[in-house]
Amino acid sequence: MMIRKTLTILAASCMMYSCGTKTESNPFFTEFQTEYGVPSFDKIKLEHYEPAFLKGIEEQNQNIQAIIASPEVPTFNNTIVALDNSAPILDRVSAIFFNMTDAETTDELTELSIKMAPVLSEHEDNISLNQELFKRVNAVYQQKDSMNLTTEQKRLLDKTYKGFVRSGANLDAEKQARLREINKELSTLGITFSNNILNENNAFQLFVDKKEDLAGLPEWFCQSAAEEAKAAGQPGKWLFTLHNASRLPFLQYSENRPLREKMYKAYINRGNNNDKNDNKETIRKIVSLRLEKARLLGFNNYANFVLDETMAKNDSNVMSLLNNLWSYALPKAKAEAAELQQLMDKEGKGEKLEAWDWWYYTEKLRKEKYNLSEEDTKPYFKLENVREGAFAVANKLYGITPVSYTHLTLPTIA
Repeated sequence: MMIRKTLTILAASCMMYSCGTKTESNPFFTEFQTEYGVPSFDKIKLEHYEPAFLKGIEEQNQNIQAIIASPEVPTFNNTIVALDNSAPILDRVSAIFFNMTDAETTDELTELSIKMAPVLSEHEDNISLNQELFKRVNAVYQQKDSMNLTTEQKRLLDKTYKGFVRSGANLDAEKQARLREINKELSTLGITFSNNILNENNAFQLFVDKKEDLAGLPEWFCQSAAEEAKAAGQPGKWLFTLHNASRLPFLQYSENRPLREKMYKAYINRGNNNDKNDNKETIRKIVSLRLEKARLLGFNNYANFVLDETMAKNDSNVMSLLNNLWSYALPKAKAEAAELQQLMDKEGKGEKLEAWDWWYYTEKLRKEKYNLSEEDTKPYFKLENVREGAFAVANKLYGITPVSYTHLTLPTIA
């Protein structure tokens, strides 16, 4: 009995130590202990994200409760600044996580983003629809003209107040409940839409097994395609994909018109192939929910809801600008199309200019008119030259002198 009790105590101690170690080792729980606060990518692992999100939500909830419970009269510092600084952990993990999902997009990160989306949406609504918190924010906002605020402080106050209003703080309880449901559903639909596009993008593979079908393609591009095919388990062939580095040079240089058409149509039809990645129903739901949300918040359409906080203000001003641009752009586009069609006619094939011909014949026209190929300019725009040029402009315009820094640990791309 004594031995069993001892083992139980030891097991519990090990579990407590394990949990404590895991908590202590999570790099998001404290400020990054690096020069300039650069993220410690070498210490960040997949399993750190979810606990950090949950810990960050807990931390912010506690900080917001402290703001609400404060017996002091609401001021800019004890309410607006306190709210702005209420989520250090959540800000830290969000900044890294969402940049990584954009840059790396692994299956594990995608799965976690889908899992966390409704959780984060609910947390945001809990803040924006918190009436006690909004009362304090509103109390400060009503005094804005009598407070001696800097331009930056006025901007923060205005943005904070309008953020609450635009998130439904002035709606009645029934409409707020519906808004929560809409936000929760939209949070996952947006991820679903993006993932479907990504899946279609990654799934497409154009294998070429005849060298004559490579006509017009630069040698470096063919070598790269051969390496891609070999990596995909088909040595001796050439592989082209929908990724920009593959699709755009193919459309620009390939003499094989049917393959150009295949590449182009595969790209524009991503999410529109009536398969598991089809986005039509997802788009229908997103549009419907966005319209309902906009109307709940007092706007006649979602575009006006989004534009209300921009320089354009509404969809009428946007359409006026676009139509004005269209009146100048359309004649120019038609003239360019006619010029490209003339170039096609010289080949005597009786073909009409299509979207998948534009890049190819624009490149040919450039050579014919200016004796210039994009390939000829590449040596001038190699990475080192572009970087030094950007640094020189920054120095000339803003007096910034970049300093070489070699101690950063960057994230690895799987």
